[in-house]
Amino acid sequence: MNILNKATLGGGCFWCIEAVYRRIQGVSEVYSGYSGGALKSTANYKDVCKGNTGHAEVVQVLFDQNKVDYKDLLYIFFASHDPTTLNRQGNDEGEQYRSIIFYHSEQQKAIVNEVIKELQKEYKNPIVTQVVEFKEFYKAEDYHQGYYDINPNEGYCRAVISPKIKKIIQKYQTQLKPEYQ
Repeated sequence: MNILNKATLGGGCFWCIEAVYRRIQGVSEVYSGYSGGALKSTANYKDVCKGNTGHAEVVQVLFDQNKVDYKDLLYIFFASHDPTTLNRQGNDEGEQYRSIIFYHSEQQKAIVNEVIKELQKEYKNPIVTQVVEFKEFYKAEDYHQGYYDINPNEGYCRAVISPKIKKIIQKYQTQLKPEYQ
């Protein structure tokens, strides 16, 4: 019996991270949403975009650890965004775009810290990814779910998301679902 695990990750716009993980073997579901803020009532796109809710745009990834290791998901996460920029990814700026990992267990926390320590050697600037205990995930509005796959020709998708996906496809070819290889 396969038991699904959760990873909750924020690396800028949730459309980008969601599109990447939808292509990875062992990932069964990916949901865009919000986490890290204090109030459920502010976990909506309009409020989060204002940048003062404390929430980050995140994805919640449901994965089968018999098919993909949590550590591998983290390597993909770090390769899909710049973890050295505080509260920004490209032109997306604000606390809601911060690099953040919400761990679901002490084991996940230890793995995250190990991976950050290992990867820091590859970056000139310090990795500023926050590592925070998971509290709550609020699923984003329906129109955000699968956004890239529904709108691949929109300007933001072509200019920002497509290059990230191409990078992941090149670097993690063997970990892609067959339909994306």
